[in-house]
Amino acid sequence: MKTRAPVHTRGVVLVLLPLLAVLQTATARKNGIDIYSLTVDSRVSARFARTVVTSRVVNRADTTQEATFQMELPKKAFITNFSMVIDGVTYPGTIKEKAAAQEQYSAAVARGESAGLVKATGRKTEQFQVSVSVAPAAKVTFELAYEELLKRHLGVYELLLKVRPQQLVQHLQMDIHIFEPQGISSLETKCTFLTNELADALTISQNKTKAHIRFKPSLTQQQKSPEQQDTALDGSLIIRYDVNRTLSGGSIHIENGYFVHYFAPEGLPTMPKNVVFVIDKSGSMSGRKIHQTREALIKILDDLNPKDQFNLIVFSSEAAPWKPALLPASAQNVQEAKSYAAGIQAHGGTNINEAVLAAVRLLERANQEELLPSGSVALIILLTDGDPTVGETNPARIQENVRKAIGGQFSLFCLGFGFDVNYAFLEKLGLDNGGLARRIYEDSDSALQLQDFYQEVANPLMTAVTFEYPSNAVETVTQGNFRLLFKGSEMVVAGKLRDQSPDVLLAKVKGQVHKQNFTFQTESRVAEQEGEFRSLKYIFHNFMERLWAYLTIQQLLEQTVSAPDAEQQALRNQTLSLSLRYSFVTPLTSMVVTKPDGQERAQIAEKPTEDGNRHADLPVAPGRTAFRSHFLVDSEPLLAVNRKLSKVQTMAGPYGAAAPPHRHRQTWVPLSHVVPATMATLAAPVQAPHAILPLPGQSVDRLCVDFRHAQGPVTLLSDPDQGVEVTGEFETRKNQFSWIEVAFKDAQLQVRADPRHVVAIQNQRSSTHKWKETLFSVMPGLEMTMDQAGLLLLSGPGKVTIGLLSWEGPGPGLRLLLRDTDRFSSHVSGPLGQFYQNLLWDPPAAADDSKRKLRVQENEYSATRELRLDYQEGSPGTEISCWCVKL
Repeated sequence: MKTRAPVHTRGVVLVLLPLLAVLQTATARKNGIDIYSLTVDSRVSARFARTVVTSRVVNRADTTQEATFQMELPKKAFITNFSMVIDGVTYPGTIKEKAAAQEQYSAAVARGESAGLVKATGRKTEQFQVSVSVAPAAKVTFELAYEELLKRHLGVYELLLKVRPQQLVQHLQMDIHIFEPQGISSLETKCTFLTNELADALTISQNKTKAHIRFKPSLTQQQKSPEQQDTALDGSLIIRYDVNRTLSGGSIHIENGYFVHYFAPEGLPTMPKNVVFVIDKSGSMSGRKIHQTREALIKILDDLNPKDQFNLIVFSSEAAPWKPALLPASAQNVQEAKSYAAGIQAHGGTNINEAVLAAVRLLERANQEELLPSGSVALIILLTDGDPTVGETNPARIQENVRKAIGGQFSLFCLGFGFDVNYAFLEKLGLDNGGLARRIYEDSDSALQLQDFYQEVANPLMTAVTFEYPSNAVETVTQGNFRLLFKGSEMVVAGKLRDQSPDVLLAKVKGQVHKQNFTFQTESRVAEQEGEFRSLKYIFHNFMERLWAYLTIQQLLEQTVSAPDAEQQALRNQTLSLSLRYSFVTPLTSMVVTKPDGQERAQIAEKPTEDGNRHADLPVAPGRTAFRSHFLVDSEPLLAVNRKLSKVQTMAGPYGAAAPPHRHRQTWVPLSHVVPATMATLAAPVQAPHAILPLPGQSVDRLCVDFRHAQGPVTLLSDPDQGVEVTGEFETRKNQFSWIEVAFKDAQLQVRADPRHVVAIQNQRSSTHKWKETLFSVMPGLEMTMDQAGLLLLSGPGKVTIGLLSWEGPGPGLRLLLRDTDRFSSHVSGPLGQFYQNLLWDPPAAADDSKRKLRVQENEYSATRELRLDYQEGSPGTEISCWCVKL
């Protein structure tokens, strides 16, 4: 069965996290290099994903040209293979120990060859890039493979493929095959570049355990327009899916002598938290960073559970607790904390040591005084944007001080804001103390990044989790003890079955929930499981062994960070041995890419570290070809140029970096800016109303509504039968909505729009979209689309269509659209919803037929016939005559 809309059944949302594939040839049409075939084949077996990207190019120029293969792949993925086929000769990539590869690289540099290290770190991805000279009419085939164990994040797995060929491709095809023995309960497809022409190129096939998503556009479908040869493909294709779960919360899969055990129980109550937020307010946090921190902190405080306890510590040169002790998260305490957070100002140095120790003392004192609720979890969340500069500044001594103070009692999570932080310092600080580190990228959505992180740790479910297996059944098992399990995450253990293992593998997972001991038991029949994977044609075999190796390497790398110096070399040796055995490019190995004689003899692909490139999130100019070899060898010169450009771009408009893009194109002149002498000669432009309401079944087909007073936040319309609610906040001074939010209860979706961007939140997972950024998202029973004019539409079978628009014409601001209003139920309500409840019109006034009265739900309104601007098809709008009502 093929369909564009997936089937939805009950289940816990899982999603396949970032698999990104990008092929980019910035100068393809200019230099004659033509990509005539581009295929992406991604196969997901029980959460383990292998992606193969194959690009075939030909040089159609009369002279030798350079062809560049460039890929973006997830930070957690390991490259496993790369090859080039040139004139029938295959040039493979060889994985070696990093030291040996470095010797080859250094020798190439000594010969004067730009063998540049092929590495770069982006916000979510790493970059792989290889260039090769191609003779006239010659063809080259590039093939890259990488693998990743997909991690559950906020209840979802997500497969993200970036599509950016930058030219029309004769044969372009993407295939995603998913096999989940537990069963696929729902499937969602989202595309940021899909047009009406491209929609038919996307097909979805699904049965109980398998899914196949194919994107295969024709040349005509790829074109931006019939008159243009430019490609419309520039964005992301995202696949999200959900799996069924058993009551035990566990699922064991077995293939070719190896097993994997996934554990994510459902229905457990959330354990109360004792959380201390430690916030850096040093001088370097001034400006947008401190503003976004305040914004995020206020939202996070709103999300605290009433059973939680909390406190705030802000620090610069000194640490200052908000209150002397932990407080319950009552409505009054949360409101007071929000007021305090709103007033945080940035100044002074950075005393990380004192701040974290102050948080530990708060929790210790509460524990000693028996003020921590039984069965609760204690967390410290540190946010900083720089290195320690005041008090104890030696990172190693700070790590030792904190480790001794916490003593395994509490978990510490470290958030590094921007690229001026010592990420390696924060990573060890977190891992040493049962937590982790996360980089917060300095961008327009930094506040959302902070909120998303908090959602990851907001709902602890279990503590002291232990996996147990019969000793006569398994060996070489990965980590089996975990401090905390959070809602929306998943624990994973893998291992090898012994040669004479029992026919049934029995597993127990033990842990504590509210101080009560819980045991979950799962069993799996070995022969039955082995046969389940063996029978599938499109699943790559021996994947379970590679999954085990991948997971073991990732855990060894983490252990190396927090291990004593005496143990680190042994851990590195184990990691290196597994990396070479299974051909993974890890931080301890490199891939040497050989080339034909007469060209650079080798290029080297390395696994970058999170702290390896402090400015990797900065954009690189499209015309960077001339700088490419220098950038790969030494990234600082180009990055310095980009930093300067960034500052110039930031100051380009009168509204600063946060200004909406349309402000720079604004052509309407406010009448207040026109000198009085000329005002009489100018006619005020026709204004667009705040809302246009089509009224089905009425003699008057449209009603234009304007708001006169501050409304908000207020529920503009609500229909429980439709499962939809629209809220907003109107600012009288600006005469516009500061935000409008649409919530669909059935889809667990909230879409919040302001004049700058749109934020969609589904199942605690948020995504940000700029206005006029094309979007196509298919969810169970709901579609969300945005076209190039910036019209965002939310629609579904049998539902009222709700639209949002950032209007740029006269009276700029957010606008609301309604379509299919005959689908409203008799229970619709709200200032706008009321007009769909038995609306009655009085006859026009005899003296002036441009005025009428209308009555609805015991309310009476005066309506006048006026000329207004219809914004529903986007700027510049069309003039219409409608009845206008003021609320």
